[in-house]
Amino acid sequence: MAETGMARPEGAELVRVERLVMHFPVRAGVFQRIRGWVKAVDDVSFTVHRGETLGLVGESGCGKTTVGRSILRLIPATSGKVYFGEQDVFRLSPGELKALRRDMQIIFQDPYSSLDPRMLVGDSIAEGLQIHGIGSKKERYQTMLEMLRKVGLEDYHARRYPHEFSGGQRQRIGIARALALRPKFIVCDEPVSALDVSIQSQVLNILKDLQKEFGLTYLFIAHNLSVVEHISDRVVVMYLGKIVEIAEREDLYRNPLHPYTQALMSAIPVPNPKLKRDRIILSGDVPSPLNPPSGCNFHTRCPVAMAICSQEEPTVREVAPRHWANCWRVQ
Repeated sequence: MAETGMARPEGAELVRVERLVMHFPVRAGVFQRIRGWVKAVDDVSFTVHRGETLGLVGESGCGKTTVGRSILRLIPATSGKVYFGEQDVFRLSPGELKALRRDMQIIFQDPYSSLDPRMLVGDSIAEGLQIHGIGSKKERYQTMLEMLRKVGLEDYHARRYPHEFSGGQRQRIGIARALALRPKFIVCDEPVSALDVSIQSQVLNILKDLQKEFGLTYLFIAHNLSVVEHISDRVVVMYLGKIVEIAEREDLYRNPLHPYTQALMSAIPVPNPKLKRDRIILSGDVPSPLNPPSGCNFHTRCPVAMAICSQEEPTVREVAPRHWANCWRVQ
């Protein structure tokens, strides 16, 4: 399922995910024996190229956040491989993993719960520098102030606590903290979903400006397709733990191939009230990842399902230049 056919400059690949699987055990009874497995992520492969923003979209519960945290080894994967450059992330020793943390950071969805309420904001931003032994105390302080200014905050904000800030300001602090170590790769886990629309655009513009200035690479996880279209270079669409489509942003929004992607696109609001979009209403509910359907896991809701869809699982194939889809209809 890897994107082997994609024409990219040699050496442009920064992160490669190969057949990533993340199953969570379901325990029950007095002895808490395992009664089943929640297949949160099931055989996911993709690459992230240097300097790009790869959007990862899908419904809530499809496994987007689990993929992002597994890549950073914040949760242990069931199987699969993740490479950062030439390093096999899952095989690194604790010391090697700590060193890699300087290059791989994360911006969490909820900025308030990700900040220590008893720690000054300035200390939170500088904490990573101290853990990795970067610079003197004075140099760390200057770096912290620089990061605050980069995200549009003032020097005096460093002496305040998280509860003294608005949601948008706290997310800026989260960005500053992730940026302090000058990483190469940042997982943005729905960084604007909890913010007002007006604040969302400000935070997105900050992320884009910082990417240009520092040459950052983003994995941008979201369920808002309008946001993903604004910031992403390529887009990966997930459904029930599996990838259903991968394409360049323009190609995906102009010509979605998978029925699930088409349904998502039809739900994007149109800013012109005189224009009407034909909505594709999916029947039924999302199946449980504890017991996913046989064959294609989307066939129970697919409006164009065929007999083979319930019997055999399709594979991700390149059906157009740099455009992959996981559907029997387009193979």
